[in-house]
Amino acid sequence: MKSGLKSGTVKLSPDHGDWPKRYRQEMRRLRKLTGNTRYTLEHIGSTAVPGLDSKPIIDMAMLIPSFTRLPLWITRLEKAGYLYKGEYGLPGRHFFVRGNPVTHHLHLVIPGSEHWTRWLLFRDYLRANPIEAQRYDEAKLKLARKYPTNRDAYTRAKTPVINRLLIRAGIWLKTADRFPSPR
Repeated sequence: MKSGLKSGTVKLSPDHGDWPKRYRQEMRRLRKLTGNTRYTLEHIGSTAVPGLDSKPIIDMAMLIPSFTRLPLWITRLEKAGYLYKGEYGLPGRHFFVRGNPVTHHLHLVIPGSEHWTRWLLFRDYLRANPIEAQRYDEAKLKLARKYPTNRDAYTRAKTPVINRLLIRAGIWLKTADRFPSPR
């Protein structure tokens, strides 16, 4: 399946099962380029949830120890083919894109980041709750048809849907903590 999406557009692709493979390929490439630098990398967004239609862009979140060495991270990632976009509307997050058309998004955050917590909670909740994932997918498809050439409007329109799911995900997480699954 072809990856990448022209800037500003919205086109969702069905899940053909290769998103995790593409994430792992990029993870290995980044590990090779960054050596023994300490960080945690996670696959996030719709391509990280089996069965969801997604923009053909692999979203990744990288948890680094601090922003003290941010200029070094920017240099390393630019050598790896990423373009630095700054916080890009999300304070506390540093954003990078790769490819033309864009094939990868990389979000750098530090420990304690609310973004990190929300991204992983959202992904894990949808993975564990296929009915909620399907509802989210249907909402995204409807919005993609409405805003095919305006990604900002698409993203703004998705935000209330995501926020409602995050509330349910928080309740789910608290319940999951009280009732751990048997081992």
